Amino acid sequence: MKQFKNVIFDLGGVLIDWNPDYVFKDVFNNAEKLAWFYREICPMDWNENQDAGYPLAQATADRVALYPQYKEWIEMYYGRWEEMLGDAIQETVELLRLCVNNPNLKVIALTNWSAETFPVAFKKFDFLQWFEGIVVSGEEKTRKPFPEIYKISLSRYKLEANETVFVDDNLRNIKAAEALGIHGIHFKNPLQLSGELKKINIL
Repeated sequence: MKQFKNVIFDLGGVLIDWNPDYVFKDVFNNAEKLAWFYREICPMDWNENQDAGYPLAQATADRVALYPQYKEWIEMYYGRWEEMLGDAIQETVELLRLCVNNPNLKVIALTNWSAETFPVAFKKFDFLQWFEGIVVSGEEKTRKPFPEIYKISLSRYKLEANETVFVDDNLRNIKAAEALGIHGIHFKNPLQLSGELKKINIL
């Protein structure tokens, strides 16, 4: 069986619970209106633009200019961003600990995250200091699933794609990694991840 030497972990949805519902469920108290807000007013592709380095203040101003009647809600998105940051996904953190404690493995993180908000998470979660390095999309001005950010991760930490495992909860990001020869694991839950890592002799 192939011997993997490197593991790259995604953060949000794998090791850290982040969800705008923590703010907006109470704001709307209505599932249909919540879905409309995420679809029309502050959609995920807008948020991803900030993950690629677009300034939060400018992004907010852009949406307010489009929808001035919803200014209060739009300003909440980044104004109350810290409230969207949940807890660590502890079972996955334990799997990370096992990987980090393996002297034969190099463990890094690759995350789609705004450079402006990432320091808040880094301060909150001690385990983020365990990684050999963290590639933050907002700092690189590109994001998953664009090939460039995977290439940055491989090059910066001297990883060979065919010796590297990538864990992410977004299938789109997994497919992009696999197209570069990286072994992808589509994260669904910690138990499933544990089984997948055992299958390939990482745990």
